[in-house]
Amino acid sequence: MANMSKRFAFDAIAGTYDETFTSVCIASLMRQAVWRRADAAFPPGSSILELNCGTGEDAVHLAMRGVHVLATDISAEMLRVTSEKVAARGVSKLVETAKVGWEDLDALPEQCFDGALSDFGGLNCVHDLASIAAPLARRLKPGSPVLLCVMGPLALWEWLWFGLRLQPSKAFRRLRRNPQWRGIPLRYPSSSALARAFSRSFRVRRVSAIGILLPPCLESISQRYPRVIAALNRWERRLETVPPLPWLADHYLLELERL
Repeated sequence: MANMSKRFAFDAIAGTYDETFTSVCIASLMRQAVWRRADAAFPPGSSILELNCGTGEDAVHLAMRGVHVLATDISAEMLRVTSEKVAARGVSKLVETAKVGWEDLDALPEQCFDGALSDFGGLNCVHDLASIAAPLARRLKPGSPVLLCVMGPLALWEWLWFGLRLQPSKAFRRLRRNPQWRGIPLRYPSSSALARAFSRSFRVRRVSAIGILLPPCLESISQRYPRVIAALNRWERRLETVPPLPWLADHYLLELERL
């Protein structure tokens, strides 16, 4: 039932996701920050497992660099958009798609991937994080890098932005006892909690802030002040690993290594 709810929820937004998120200024800069680390972690010729691939933007980027990607998602509509985008960008030989969710990893062959990527909150829809660590590890070769971009429980800009607008339900939505989105139960693990859940099979290499000086709630001013946005983006990249910024950002990027 939970997986069915996820499918329906993400099927419903697949057609508009690129317009409302992928292509907007600040979300694009946040994605580019993840790409900087993905490009360093996944060399050309490597084979990568992407979980919750969405509309395939990350898969196409990696494929354009010569990386082989198995792009997986629980949503058939997201995979349809991904397949169309992959074909349009001419990288069909490097990207395959499969309808696989985090809870379905045992359907994939073991130790055949050189790394894994999960971008922009797919793990926030997983209830039991510890239960997926071992299945993921079995799909990866020893030493493989894993990049997990996750929404944390503390979001400083949400508190300020919505708090000043007297919208406490939005300001502190991540701290609710049982948060939901479109009927899907959500979890907002801290980077330390996520690292502990994966600690039997992975070691932490790095954690960085994605959206601390440049969070999505500033999108409304991004077109009016492009120089300010560019400056904030530069400084965020310079300071992205400095505590406590990763703990207070819209997302954090946890980089792991398979033991």
